Amino acid sequence: MRAKISYAVTAAVLVVYFVLVGSRGVLLIETGTPLTVTFGVAVLILPVIGVWFLWKNTEFVRAANRLAAELDAEGGLPVDELERLPSGRVDRDSADAVFARRKAETEDAPDDWRNWFRLAVAYHDARDTPRARKAMQRAINLRKTSH
Repeated sequence: MRAKISYAVTAAVLVVYFVLVGSRGVLLIETGTPLTVTFGVAVLILPVIGVWFLWKNTEFVRAANRLAAELDAEGGLPVDELERLPSGRVDRDSADAVFARRKAETEDAPDDWRNWFRLAVAYHDARDTPRARKAMQRAINLRKTSH
């Protein structure tokens, strides 16, 4: 729940920022000189890209949460079996062992979105965020096609 609140607050702050930046771009365009119009258009592009990125990221998070809820209802969410260091961080060898098992499961059944979801969690636990995101996107896409 804390992560959802943090995400919502961050998204709200970004929207306010986009509005402020966008209003500055409009003011520059209203000035009417070729230079200020050019800068105004350039300034307006930033909020457009930001809103698009925020929208795509929100869609991704919502889709991943739907998969997690479905997997939880089936009793298939991965159990946290990772060993922790005294600091509370995940032991790297433990994460590697779980990752190897999840990767093998995914290779055995590459069309099962559940395996890709669990592999994404293993990537995340191994602190490989780009691959975790790609694996989760694969799980989302496979789930869409299986419906």
